[in-house]
Amino acid sequence: MTSPVPTTHTDAAGPAAPAGTAGGERRGRRSYTLVTGCVLAGLIAAVALVSLFWLPYAADDTSGGRLASPGAGHPLGTDKLGRDLLTQLMTGSRIAFEAGLGSVLIAAALGGTLGVLAAFAQGWLDDTVSAFLDILIAFPTLLLAMLIVAARSATLGSAVLAIGLAQSAVVARLTRILVKRVLAQDYITAARTSGTSWPRIVAGHVLPNIWPTLVVNLALQFGLAVLAEAGLSYLGLGAPPPNASWGRMLQEAQATFTTAPAGALAPGILLVLLVIGVNLVADGLRDTLDPATRGRRA
Repeated sequence: MTSPVPTTHTDAAGPAAPAGTAGGERRGRRSYTLVTGCVLAGLIAAVALVSLFWLPYAADDTSGGRLASPGAGHPLGTDKLGRDLLTQLMTGSRIAFEAGLGSVLIAAALGGTLGVLAAFAQGWLDDTVSAFLDILIAFPTLLLAMLIVAARSATLGSAVLAIGLAQSAVVARLTRILVKRVLAQDYITAARTSGTSWPRIVAGHVLPNIWPTLVVNLALQFGLAVLAEAGLSYLGLGAPPPNASWGRMLQEAQATFTTAPAGALAPGILLVLLVIGVNLVADGLRDTLDPATRGRRA
């Protein structure tokens, strides 16, 4: 007696994928996003570091000839004043990172401190603090920069201070929301019941739970600060000559764009690449550091 041949059932949609395949693909995309962002931002950061020790020409060297074409002496050509474009781009990368890092440090220190203190406010004080932060967020960065420049002078430090103060309100509001969310947890109540002081609770429970989200937000603020500095320099409120900010390069090259487009295209492309790279890094960090997001997307 022959045994029946087992029947094989084939799904019309094809064989089912392993359970971990989809999660692995998503993790791979997240890793690709983070790596791509690190490469883009890292390459420009490397150029900025090199500019601290070496430049092809002095920042105020105008011996290259007006609007010279790319050649052996000037790989990217010169601008309308005879300055080497490669030198200006390298200097601009350093200024971009100085503006981004300086602004983020001010925003993190001031905004983080205010946010933690505001999270402990209750009742009318809580409403007042919230309204005050909303007003600061709505205050235009450009107007704040003009006020600071009027009180000081048009320097990179003034621009960084203005951008940092404007961003500190955003960081403060986010910190306040995150801290309040943590303070509402049961383990905070248990810690207080056991006699743990508020400083120890903040250091041991609050900060470890909010720093992943804050790091992601600060990475995004870095990109916004770079754009803000370029905009201020375009208007003449940033680093003064001979400092070659990308924004100032764009402003100076707009009159000669048709005859020498490299003077405007090069800083514009680098500015876009840096901001995209930083945003990709923030995206990757969000998926990597935030447990809620990582669990939801896995």
